Amino acid sequence: MSDVTAASARRLPWPALLALFAAAFTAVMTELLPAGLLPGIAGALGVPEGRAGFLVTAYAVASFVSAVPVTALLRGCNRRPVLVGTLAGFAVLNGVTALSSSYPLTFAARILAGVMGGVLWAMLVGYAARMVPEERRGRAIAIVSAGITVALCAGIPAGAALAAVAGWRAAFGGLAVAAVVLIAWVLWRVPDFPGEPAAARVPLRRVVVLPGVRVALGVTLLTLLGHQAVYTYLAPLAQASGGGPAGLVLLVFGAGTVAGIWAVGAVIDRYARRTLIAALAAVATAMALLGTSGWVPGGAGGVVLAAAGLWGAAFGGVPTLLQTALVDAAGAANADVATSLQTTVYNAGIAAGSLAGGVVLESAGAGALPWTAFPVVAVALTIVVAARRHAFPGRAARARHRDLPGQPAQALRGAVR
Repeated sequence: MSDVTAASARRLPWPALLALFAAAFTAVMTELLPAGLLPGIAGALGVPEGRAGFLVTAYAVASFVSAVPVTALLRGCNRRPVLVGTLAGFAVLNGVTALSSSYPLTFAARILAGVMGGVLWAMLVGYAARMVPEERRGRAIAIVSAGITVALCAGIPAGAALAAVAGWRAAFGGLAVAAVVLIAWVLWRVPDFPGEPAAARVPLRRVVVLPGVRVALGVTLLTLLGHQAVYTYLAPLAQASGGGPAGLVLLVFGAGTVAGIWAVGAVIDRYARRTLIAALAAVATAMALLGTSGWVPGGAGGVVLAAAGLWGAAFGGVPTLLQTALVDAAGAANADVATSLQTTVYNAGIAAGSLAGGVVLESAGAGALPWTAFPVVAVALTIVVAARRHAFPGRAARARHRDLPGQPAQALRGAVR
């Protein structure tokens, strides 16, 4: 009997985890799909491509502003109704986007969708962790987080391809229908969990003071700012540099992310610090290659595709590496609270990056975008190299940290006093 029980405990709840994977996929698609459809969206709404790119900014700003307060407001609610509510919001708002011919209405829909996204990202990791025994949490979270990678490597290019055949509205309409199907899946296979009792809720400000947390959040902000300044406007950049159709460049980027997330998953427990340093260095290198692609006579297309592949491979595992660093710094007991903070910072980086990229695109042209991102990523890399004590420790320091699992909680109690 005990052997059967143990085997059951080790078995992952795949249908439920895959539903959360699909929720992550839907959120990423909703947020970033406009990046591959800017020319069509801009033409249909009667605005320049730079203003069309601000639809990504609107989503990210709303996620940034709402993630912490709305999540705090909903912390006492059962988890499944909150999840269903966010997916219903995606369904309605993607439907509005698909039907709208008004830029202000589309902009408003994107703001509300961003609120849904902020709530979703703040709860997904904790939801997955509560479904499985403690020793299986890492794998469960990795399965759910893979929805990000699949959206980048397959979803965004597929959306761009669908838009090329049936129009960009069909891509958003498909997202709306998919969200409705996902609601039924969640109600069927995802278990419900109670909200957090008021007495058990740790204030966010007390988590921020833990050693390494602010540094990890700062690196997250810089990395996403640099990445998104270029990624949002990859279509005009590919066109200006002769890199080929935007869908092809996005496909190469996405294929790179698959390789990147696989490689990071194989080494993260042993070489997290070294892997993050290598990844950020590769992103900076990719930005430099994109920036110089216009200087290559007759060979710019190959340089752009090579840079996109390197960029995707490097960036594919970065979110997992940054999340791991943050959880190590905050401690497992404070992981949900720290993740909500990272959700806010993550979206602040996306918003700032897409906004800065739009300004650069309209003022200096697409060729200036990689050189806008390069110094930002270089600063993030420098901070990671320097912050080896708490935020991004080496292998030996991480091992000592695991031997003292109570240390973050003790630090928190000390901060409270």
